[in-house]
Amino acid sequence: MNDHAVTLTQAERVRVATNIRPRDAATMMILDRTAKKPRILMGKRHPSHKFMPGKYVFPGGRVDPGDRHMAATGALAQICEDRLCARTVRPTVSKARALALAAIRETFEETGLLFGSDEYGAPAHPPAGSWSDFAGHGIFPDLSAVSYVARAITPPRRPKRFDTRFFTIDAAASAKRIENVVGPDSELIDLVWVDFDEAKQLDLPTITKVIIHEVEARIAAGFAPYLPVPFFWEKNGSFVREEL
Repeated sequence: MNDHAVTLTQAERVRVATNIRPRDAATMMILDRTAKKPRILMGKRHPSHKFMPGKYVFPGGRVDPGDRHMAATGALAQICEDRLCARTVRPTVSKARALALAAIRETFEETGLLFGSDEYGAPAHPPAGSWSDFAGHGIFPDLSAVSYVARAITPPRRPKRFDTRFFTIDAAASAKRIENVVGPDSELIDLVWVDFDEAKQLDLPTITKVIIHEVEARIAAGFAPYLPVPFFWEKNGSFVREEL
């Protein structure tokens, strides 16, 4: 068992009697590598939230049905697509694509950042809701800008369970930012750009801290597409770290 799996195993967790199936979710680590020290964008969750109140997190959330139907420019790198389909029940290209689009949509909802291209006009017939708002700014989400870097499944008998895929995207891939999305009445009440050392000092969920360490090591190794994607899940009461 590696150090990160030990860290996750030792984290205090509330267990409930009923086990629920984990829901597909996606989250986005936004990277700014223009300075000597790479920085990442972290958001502070509202203190009134039942789930991870006041914690600093990456923007993200559950996959929505509309994520399977939103038009996009570019395509996921083949290696990302293959790894998103690995170790998955009924894997499809459509599901892999929806996971990456969910990360882009949730980032838009929670930060106001639109990752995509404004070179093609507005997408026609976007799904209702957030994707319609996204398309209204004349931007297509860009799947080619997204990298798949980690996966983690919440342990059994937790009150909320997610099968979360972690993606990264370069800050320069943002086509537009909507102001006043973050604030005291929003899901995220603050956004901060921090380097990796500063990020580790924030009040983080255990899995977020683990993924920060993993991506830091990935950058140090050159951030090449062929580098393995860690997959954390609980087996016989202890977390294991596999590689996809």
